[in-house]
Amino acid sequence: MAHYTTAEQIDLAAVAERYGLTGESISPLSGGAANSSFRLTSDQGEYVLTSLDNHDEDTAATLARHTQALHRLGLPTSEVVPAVGGSLVTPVGGRLFMLKKWIAGTVQQPLPLTLLPDAGGLLARLHSLTPGAAGLEDVPVGTRRLSPQHLAAMAGFADQEFAQWLAARLDRVRAAEVGGLRAPCLIHGDLFDDNVIVRDDGGLSFLDWETISLDDPLLDLGMAAVGLAQDEAGLLSTDRLHALLAGYEKSRPLTMADRALLPLEIEHAALIIAFHRFYRHNVRFPNPERATYHRGMVRFTESVAAACERDAQGPSPQG
Repeated sequence: MAHYTTAEQIDLAAVAERYGLTGESISPLSGGAANSSFRLTSDQGEYVLTSLDNHDEDTAATLARHTQALHRLGLPTSEVVPAVGGSLVTPVGGRLFMLKKWIAGTVQQPLPLTLLPDAGGLLARLHSLTPGAAGLEDVPVGTRRLSPQHLAAMAGFADQEFAQWLAARLDRVRAAEVGGLRAPCLIHGDLFDDNVIVRDDGGLSFLDWETISLDDPLLDLGMAAVGLAQDEAGLLSTDRLHALLAGYEKSRPLTMADRALLPLEIEHAALIIAFHRFYRHNVRFPNPERATYHRGMVRFTESVAAACERDAQGPSPQG
């Protein structure tokens, strides 16, 4: 099973000493597929304390550096708090911790339709940032896509019907992408509603930079559509997609070619998520309760083409 940290396993006094905090207490926060996070209250203020359970020292330091760099560039996101010695990540009791300032607000699932233009606009701001800025020089390229190792693992899936469906869809995506990729930019790679804070001041902040990379912005728009534009049945909502794109295109208009390829990139993003859901819950950390979790992405993927075709045709004639 995946390993996560509980509040009882944290030497809170030692953590507080490393950060110069007093009067400290913590409570667990929900969410987080890779790490364990806690709300830390102290005399000095409120913070999020994250135990980087699935990181080593190098990858933890990279995550913290990328997060801090994005904050310094003006993107609304978490501000990393250095330890007393200046380190962005500190080891305590065999665990690695990162402390961030608390963002006053809530996670709203689903993100309200009225806020989707704001999310699209913020995504456009990310895509417009300079990739090589200080702290972002080592952002990896294309790591949100499935790797050759991922693709090879599909041959061993117990559910070969799913594996063959996935392989055929991925082949279609790769064929369509040949010669058609846009200039790479910084992408979030996992813009689901649980990675968006609706702040008390009405604005939005993006969280969780585990999957930041340099890649085609359309793939990131596709991932945002998967994460933010599902309807109540878990299918693509073109109303929600339009709202997301309306905000995005205020500063980064799409070309006709971009619009033509976007449905395929939405499918591509859904295929990536489908793979990881199956792989995580059936191969890496088998969990019978989540063994069929990937099927939601199968249904979503199969809804994309039909929804976009209906949308392109416009409303049905009356009479």
